[in-house]
Amino acid sequence: MTATALAPLAVLNEVFGYPAFRGQQQDIIQHVSTGGDALVLMPTGGGKSLCYQVPAIVRHRREQGVAIVVSPLIALMHDQVGALEEAGVHAAFLNSTLTLDDTQKIEREMMSGRLVLLYAAPERITTPRMLAQLDSLHERGLLSLFAIDEAHCVSQWGHDFREDYLSLNVLHERWPDVPRIALTATADDLTRADIITRLQLQTARVFISSFDRPNIRYSIVEKDDARKQLLRFIRDEHEGDAGIVYCQSRKKVEETAAWLNDEGISALPYHAGLDADVRKRHQDRFLREDGIVMVATIAFGMGIDKPDVRFVAHLDLPKNIESYYQETGRAGRDGAPADAWMAYGLADVVNQRRMIDESPAEEEFKRGQRSKLDALLALAEAHDCRRVRLLAYFGEESSPCGNCDNCLNPPATWDATEASRKALSCIYRFHQNRGQRFGAGHLIDVLRGKVTDKVSQYGHEQLSTFGIGADLSETQWRGVLRQLIALGHLRTEGEYNTLELTASAREVLKGEVALLLRVPSEAPKTSRSGRTGRVTKAGGGREKPAPIALDDDGQRRYAALKAWRAEVAREHNLPAYVVFHDATLAEMARDQPSSLDELGGISGVGAKKLEAYGREILRVLGEAA
Repeated sequence: MTATALAPLAVLNEVFGYPAFRGQQQDIIQHVSTGGDALVLMPTGGGKSLCYQVPAIVRHRREQGVAIVVSPLIALMHDQVGALEEAGVHAAFLNSTLTLDDTQKIEREMMSGRLVLLYAAPERITTPRMLAQLDSLHERGLLSLFAIDEAHCVSQWGHDFREDYLSLNVLHERWPDVPRIALTATADDLTRADIITRLQLQTARVFISSFDRPNIRYSIVEKDDARKQLLRFIRDEHEGDAGIVYCQSRKKVEETAAWLNDEGISALPYHAGLDADVRKRHQDRFLREDGIVMVATIAFGMGIDKPDVRFVAHLDLPKNIESYYQETGRAGRDGAPADAWMAYGLADVVNQRRMIDESPAEEEFKRGQRSKLDALLALAEAHDCRRVRLLAYFGEESSPCGNCDNCLNPPATWDATEASRKALSCIYRFHQNRGQRFGAGHLIDVLRGKVTDKVSQYGHEQLSTFGIGADLSETQWRGVLRQLIALGHLRTEGEYNTLELTASAREVLKGEVALLLRVPSEAPKTSRSGRTGRVTKAGGGREKPAPIALDDDGQRRYAALKAWRAEVAREHNLPAYVVFHDATLAEMARDQPSSLDELGGISGVGAKKLEAYGREILRVLGEAA
């Protein structure tokens, strides 16, 4: 094989049909291809998979054997292997879905060195059988490299810790000369250091790409009937689009999915309590059909590679910024505009604080979790650019983006210092009155001078603080309490989330701390620019426009290509985007190639796909002309 055929750029062009690398891909791929270890931090949608797939192909062509990819998810393995096989790369996976005969067949392919990439879960990698097989490959010079995907799973500080990842230190200990590449889309300094220590990557080169996802618009709204807010958001901005809605509990997932369906939006539930077959069926529908909204707990999403997810919504506050970033990063992987929307309220702050305080973890770990939650709360309460704050958390400087809710519609603010002092004083009066403690609802009733049965029962209409906050609405008071808890001046206690002053409350009471709050408001009900002018289907639904500007004839060719692709995807039991991305079809529709050579010049058309589909594509384009 010629030196050119072994060059990473040649592999990228020939196999995947891309003319150039993006960002740091070239440096990473060159480093790993020549035997170096690497830790790669790259945002979701940044092209992480190519960072190990191209070196695996290069090294296999040099007769250096099979690359082992550690992956935590069966669905991801299936789709990645399907995509590689479509591109002409011999790949396989080993997991629990295979029969014994299929497993033995793949093992023979691996042991012969014919496989280029093998995907497997961490718990399978470390079985005695697999270790012995890898030993044999290594002895024969056929163990090419290890790729550890979702590497943050190894860290107790990460948002998705998986104990099986801890055993992956065996890779370096047992085969120190085999290059390793660990990849993650999110890791703060603490998690990054943990990955390096636990995977023994002290001598590895660390590649950190920008965490910025400029195509994602970040919006956070104060909760005011969150379901209806979500519905307005979907109908105003994303009717007919694929999206993910995250909820904290399984019950809420099922109720929200059922409610969205009742409102005419195609929604499916997903959580760990569902039968495995149901989860698989729902995930397959989400990946393979257009316009499905998946309502899910955090059990869904890792490794989901669907490029055209147009929004990710949170109906509950995530645990920390890493979780938020990872989850929102599942939107807009194709680079087209997408939204990250979250509704956030007092109960979210209370619940997250309580879960940390009541967890059986060591105090050091709890302190770390509180610090991470504080950073997320600061993002939610921010008056300035969301993106600047988000990137700063990962150590990246930036300037205001002009594309988040705060940049587009700078929030009005009000001085809540005096209101905060009134709230804390009222809680102090409760405590003075026989050590009484109450939750937010009762506190607000007293502050607003509302005579309820409970107020009368405890004689709280006699308190000096009764009615001193009548000038503020219940929503405003909930905002005040939310921020006081977020800033650590208040905490909640016990089963009933009663409110208690902390040591720092004294500073607020003395007027030494100024509190500026945003005036609650809904996001403006205007569609994102560029999202108008959708093509209407014959059935009355909405057809997604092409990702690039096309005239009417181009749109017709694009629709014909999508219909052809859907048939191919069904035949191959793969998501449509694995056959060709929308952007590739749109480029075909615009350029109208009339020969195989011209078609081969389209980005995303590799040699194998050109051979397999080229003539069919030319036929479809000809018929749609």
